Amino acid sequence: MPRTGLDPAAVVAAAAGLADEVGLANVTMGLLAKRLGVRAPSLYKHVDGQADLNRRIAVLALTELDDALRAALQGRSGREALAAAARTIPTYVVEHPGRYAATIRIDADGPGGPIVAAGARVLDSLSAVLAGYRLDPADTVHALRLLRSLFHGFAVLEAAGGFELDTDVGESFEWLIGFVDRGLTVTAATPHRREHHAGHEEGQR
Repeated sequence: MPRTGLDPAAVVAAAAGLADEVGLANVTMGLLAKRLGVRAPSLYKHVDGQADLNRRIAVLALTELDDALRAALQGRSGREALAAAARTIPTYVVEHPGRYAATIRIDADGPGGPIVAAGARVLDSLSAVLAGYRLDPADTVHALRLLRSLFHGFAVLEAAGGFELDTDVGESFEWLIGFVDRGLTVTAATPHRREHHAGHEEGQR
């Protein structure tokens, strides 16, 4: 019988905490069993192995990140929402580097699967940030990828202590927010490129 009080959620929570402490790559079923005070085979009553455990950690991390984003974005729009999202992601990554690492290299599940669903909720939150800029719908996907790349890259570098220049990291981060805000504002105010292409093609006829 499984240990009393031990269930999949408790196992994944313990694994996520362990990942933050020792790094995701160092979390093994044996080490997790030791942390929980059980024998390793007992864990297989709750998860299907290391790969399944890592996927579950990823879902937990994405869910927690989305909860943090939604709380930070409440009542904000435009630049304020952008800044709130931009600060929330690095804060989460610095506080939970191990579990966040599980979201980076994972085997995607099928449509409607837990990883895809959790990731979609994060994208929905970032889409809410972009809604305040009234971008052309054709630019939204590109803007989402831009935000994810910038915020992810900054967060991972900060968590790893990768910024070595003397300039204050906080100042660089504020500069990044201002830069992205101006870029999104200008993009929203500029006629979409396809309109320019259409006009150019019309003039050649």
